[in-house]
Amino acid sequence: MTKLFTEAEWDFATLDRTFKAIEEIALNDLKLDVYPNQIEVISSEQMLDAYSSLAMPLMYNHWSFGKLFAREETLYRTGYSALAYEIVINSSPCISYLLEENTMAMQALVMAHAAFGHNHFFKNNYLFRQWTNAEGILDYLAFAKGYTAACEERYGRDEVEAVLDSAHALMDQGVFRYSRPPRPSRERVLEKHRKRREYEEEAYSELWRTLPAGIEPPSAPPIPDPEDDSGEMKLPEENLLYFLEKHSPALKAWQRETVRIVRTLAQYFYPQKQTKVMNEGCATFVHHTIMHLLYGRGLITEGALLEFLHSHTSVVFQPEFDDRRYSGINPYALGYGMMADIKRICEQPTAEDRDWFPAFAGSGDWMATLRDAWANYRDESFIEQFLSPKMMRDFRLFALYDKAADGSYKVSAIHNESGYRAVRSNLARQYDIGSAEANIQVAEADLKGDRKLVLQHRMHRGVPLHEQTKNLVLAHVERLWGHEVDLDEIEANA
Repeated sequence: MTKLFTEAEWDFATLDRTFKAIEEIALNDLKLDVYPNQIEVISSEQMLDAYSSLAMPLMYNHWSFGKLFAREETLYRTGYSALAYEIVINSSPCISYLLEENTMAMQALVMAHAAFGHNHFFKNNYLFRQWTNAEGILDYLAFAKGYTAACEERYGRDEVEAVLDSAHALMDQGVFRYSRPPRPSRERVLEKHRKRREYEEEAYSELWRTLPAGIEPPSAPPIPDPEDDSGEMKLPEENLLYFLEKHSPALKAWQRETVRIVRTLAQYFYPQKQTKVMNEGCATFVHHTIMHLLYGRGLITEGALLEFLHSHTSVVFQPEFDDRRYSGINPYALGYGMMADIKRICEQPTAEDRDWFPAFAGSGDWMATLRDAWANYRDESFIEQFLSPKMMRDFRLFALYDKAADGSYKVSAIHNESGYRAVRSNLARQYDIGSAEANIQVAEADLKGDRKLVLQHRMHRGVPLHEQTKNLVLAHVERLWGHEVDLDEIEANA
């Protein structure tokens, strides 16, 4: 059979031929369901630029992106870090960036990994379906970029960056975790856009450009927001940016829109924070399966397979705890390992597997089991449901009883029947971002009196916020609120 490629060099005809072969396996053999694909080949500098702007194809300007670009470029040029082989965007079409320096074997791996593995996960996982709008994100990013640029032109870069600084500092507290905001009807959205246009026309005049420095034009009336029917606050409120956007006495209309832009991006990235193990595990398992099927059908050479395996084993490598490279559990290693283990359980289960996973052990249809898991779980629940005793033994996992008042650690769970369940549960809790991120809510706000804002931090396991960081972040809240802000810390079960 004719090989898709035999050399390391690539051209666009070879990319297209290889993409079509990968697509046929992904759609027909693995039954993946994906958004339309858009493949773009970019330079190393463009890849660095993409790193630095939250890996988005369109992004507004902010000094932090430039700072990150300078840092990443220095590390790359001096050999302290390498570039990613790809970046993939959760959008429709799904955009996959390929690094032009990749060999053809690596381009094949990247297309399988990003254009089909990540793409399928983005389209089908319930968190992405519930919280993100893949069809609209590119248009929204174009709007955000243009809007902030126009604000910089009109109000000055320093003014815009001050709002962005504060909104960025609060991004982790700018998401809806448990419920969506009220959704206006289509008619109300159109009315909202009409009122915004009227506001812009009223607020802006070319005459204001001729005013001497230091003289401000008269301010336009605040723009009404159709999402707010009564202006009543619903407290407590978990989404701090949403609350500030809707109720801050100090923000002007353009500042509210800027906060809304940051809040929308924070919500867009929220599912990705909860599915790092699953998302990367899915993409890694898919590229491993597709590359082996390409080789099995005689479409790639042994050299290409060996090059792929060298890269793949590096990606899923898990350093030992005392290795200088150790920085925790590698999400690629854990995710891929669990998914390969699910395939093993479906095809060649042991008695232990049948006892732990009676629903799918020995079923033979491992892709159906995986597609169901990819669609209906996040990292925490996936580990809680699918981590097997064999995987725990392979990773040499055990649990530590860690209490601040004790002077030493104690091993609380090992490789036995009760220990397996405790280890699995403890590991799953580590991927619960509800316990990893501070639970801060708006508790009180006096809009008619002194306008004092009271926030409440519900401590996890009695751990308070870091004092210096807390004060720095509260300063950003005060900037957006415009008045005094207090933060109370209480026990979560209080």
